[in-house]
Amino acid sequence: MSLAKPAMRGLLGKRLRFHLPIAFALPLVAAAAFKYGVTEPRKQAYANFYKQYDTTAEFNNIREAGVFESVRPTGK
Repeated sequence: MSLAKPAMRGLLGKRLRFHLPIAFALPLVAAAAFKYGVTEPRKQAYANFYKQYDTTAEFNNIREAGVFESVRPTGK
């Protein structure tokens, strides 16, 4: 009883037919998961924050805390 010869002819093509679609599909799935799992919620969080953000009130809070050197707090 002898061992079967290894299939060497067409091996690269056979392996590429299997691995190439996976090599293209996996990054697409990962990119879509990152887009909808990370960036879209982040953009929504920034949008919600800036809907409620009052720049004038924030400026007044920072001014009253004495952070600015060029603008004095209202009490002084």
